[in-house]
Amino acid sequence: MTYTAEYLAEVKSIADQLSVSEIEAVITVLRRIRSEGGRLFVLGVGGGAGSASHAVCDLRKIANIEAYAPTDNVSELTARTNDDGWESSFSNWLKGSRLGKKDAVLVLSVGGGDLERGISANLVLAVKLAKDVGASVLGIVGRDGGYTAKVADACVVIPTVSQDRTTPHTEGFQAIVWHLMVSHPQLKVNEMKWESTK
Repeated sequence: MTYTAEYLAEVKSIADQLSVSEIEAVITVLRRIRSEGGRLFVLGVGGGAGSASHAVCDLRKIANIEAYAPTDNVSELTARTNDDGWESSFSNWLKGSRLGKKDAVLVLSVGGGDLERGISANLVLAVKLAKDVGASVLGIVGRDGGYTAKVADACVVIPTVSQDRTTPHTEGFQAIVWHLMVSHPQLKVNEMKWESTK
């Protein structure tokens, strides 16, 4: 089997294993956040930061959910990293945004954070803050989901079918899952351009 064929076979396998109930649990929380006038803060690093920006666009434009990503403001993020440190960059940003119990944090991460191993500590501290203030914690994560999956109110864990391709599959399926969510009848408010020009 060629690499391309093997990769695409893994994509099919992951799609078949995705948990419908996990996805719908996240949708339920997003509906509640929107109806109660809460805000959604989408957190990701690396590829997850780019995905956070894209997801925020879709959530705002298609689902009318007030959403933000700290990585969209590079000046503030780098100032906080420089002055306070990377580990507290997201949690301090959320404090400045007055994160509260009507709000939610959505983590896009391959591992979900692991403080003991020093992986994505900034995500872990942000999630801890969310739990402390009573905000909802959501995730679309890979591997075993790490800290995010352990404490989340609702979390989609992308199944691992290849240890060698955990990152590309997780990041690819994060986009599939959030696109599913914003186009879901329970969340979609506004038509997308190509669907409205038949």
